[in-house]
Amino acid sequence: MTAQAFSGSIPEYYERYLVPVLFDPYAADLVARIAARDGLRVLELACGTGVVTRHLRAALPTAAIVATDLSPAMLALAAKAGPTGVIWQRADAQALSFDDAAFDVVVWQFGVMFLPDKVAGFREARRVLAPGGRLLASTWDSPAANPYAVEMSAALARLFPADPPRFVELVHGYCDAAQITADLRAAGWEDIALERVAIRGRARSATDFATGFGNGSPIRQLLAERATDPDAFVRELAPRLAALGGDTPFTPELAAIVISARR
Repeated sequence: MTAQAFSGSIPEYYERYLVPVLFDPYAADLVARIAARDGLRVLELACGTGVVTRHLRAALPTAAIVATDLSPAMLALAAKAGPTGVIWQRADAQALSFDDAAFDVVVWQFGVMFLPDKVAGFREARRVLAPGGRLLASTWDSPAANPYAVEMSAALARLFPADPPRFVELVHGYCDAAQITADLRAAGWEDIALERVAIRGRARSATDFATGFGNGSPIRQLLAERATDPDAFVRELAPRLAALGGDTPFTPELAAIVISARR
């Protein structure tokens, strides 16, 4: 997934329609796992529009926080609406520019599944951590554990039966515990724990949630490549979602895997 997939107006839709439902609850859970102490140095990877960053600053008011993302557009919105005292920096998680042992905590919410080389990303996260430092990361569980994702796949297949976009497979395809553990070990990690975290999200409506994906995710670019208006996707997806988790509000079942590892 390239930075272009999160460009233009996508960050605004993402922040408005998807962050409150999908990302804010998991951001709170992830940050609550960090023990506060004086002088803490935190690196955030794949910060998106800054939802985790906001939780980090609220929970760790004295920490030195560097928030990074591959997408300049996402970073710009995060910095505009984000907390003060944060260093915002573009970075590729597979090739970080930071010194060895520069941080005490690396936080990485829902970004690792997009990496072409996940071992390289885990290796870089370990390299920039001081001895005893901690990685906290998350990845989405399978589509079966996130039923709304099954309906998205069905909607895309209905619109493009010959060649449906594989977005859902990308986002929800990195969920095998054995594979994640093997990748971490290949990157040098030994103290590893995986935990499945299930919650129920809440959107104002099924149409809002569908709008978030149609206009605020890489699906928008995939639709443009097929000369299809996002509204067509929203019209196809929204009734499927309403049947699954209610129309107003829409309350989807969600499941993610939280990764914890210590250097």
